[in-house]
Amino acid sequence: MKKTEMQGIYIDKKQIFTENFKSSKGVKVYNERIVKQKNKEYRSWNPYRSKLAAAILNGLEIDIKKNYKVLYLGAATGTTVSHISDILKDGTVYAVEVSPIAMKKLLEVSKKRNNIIPILENANHPDKYSNIVPKVDLIYQDISQRNQDGIFISNVSKYLKQEGFGILMVKARSVDVSLKPKQVYDNVCSKLKEDGLKVSKIINLSPFEKDHAAIYIVF
Repeated sequence: MKKTEMQGIYIDKKQIFTENFKSSKGVKVYNERIVKQKNKEYRSWNPYRSKLAAAILNGLEIDIKKNYKVLYLGAATGTTVSHISDILKDGTVYAVEVSPIAMKKLLEVSKKRNNIIPILENANHPDKYSNIVPKVDLIYQDISQRNQDGIFISNVSKYLKQEGFGILMVKARSVDVSLKPKQVYDNVCSKLKEDGLKVSKIINLSPFEKDHAAIYIVF
């Protein structure tokens, strides 16, 4: 197991891993592989189950420090959330999910990980969790809705620190099925720029996810 240049992310035979959270030893989240080396546990990070893993394997370099605060929009059942939890040894991930069914699984994941704060709420209304979520270092969004760019912008303007960054996962077919995916990505980037955000990189998630891209933004 070798360290990468990205804090908390490891690589072995072209597969990436995170070190299992201290209070979750031996516990799997989504039937991932666990590798034990030198009294440490590493969880395989499946790019077919996690768009962030797909983006990293396709060239996205992220700098999530272990004490960061992260706002995760569209947390679902906690697959990617759990790997961010692994990286945030001394930080917190505020995981927003609108589905009560998905939230049940997310709550189970958070029981073994005290750095996950599950929030059952609609990310379209960022004011509704302002009593829980502080200013954060990273906003990560994976929501398949037509107005996904608007959701991202409204949350960034309210919660992202001035020196923070964001990662927006765009599902082209959820935005406009009449356009080619690249046109959708370009349109989303234009809207982000209009709101004062700087698009640093666009990463296509193929072959792991069809018609998806990760957009990396900074202020």
